[in-house]
Amino acid sequence: MAKLSVDGTDFQIAMNYCKGFYSYKFKKMGLRYEVGVNILTGSICWWHGPKPPGEFNDNMIFKEALMGMLEPGERVEADLGYKPSAPTPVNCPGYEVPSRREMTARVRLRHETCNRRFKRWGILKDVYRHDIFDHQAVFSAVVCMTQLTFENGEPLFAVEYEDGE
Repeated sequence: MAKLSVDGTDFQIAMNYCKGFYSYKFKKMGLRYEVGVNILTGSICWWHGPKPPGEFNDNMIFKEALMGMLEPGERVEADLGYKPSAPTPVNCPGYEVPSRREMTARVRLRHETCNRRFKRWGILKDVYRHDIFDHQAVFSAVVCMTQLTFENGEPLFAVEYEDGE
């Protein structure tokens, strides 16, 4: 049974070209985090990073940390960036039961909404020009503040999710 939707999100940093930090998402240097959202409640309950996006794709970050924390038989809902880990422990497009496609697509869409909400905060929306070693603390604070907005007036949209296995 899946309890989390998981996705990676990149943030641009001010840095001279370095292959390991190159993010294909915006063709500049960046940092990548993995975020987990509880499917039933919409709460942010996991994040891991930062990682240099030129060296770590979403699936590599997943295998490094969250995969080892899953209970036997537990799965996550994710996008195609996690395809190498499908069908167990990842449920992603192409591995879904056809009758569940719309439901799982809505779960992934809600997760993308969460990722966009992080970028409402100027320090992550704009190019990060501060000490790179402080980025994790900044991201942590933004995750906490974003979660507070979910709890106090701007929740993520609801999704219906049923275990189909």
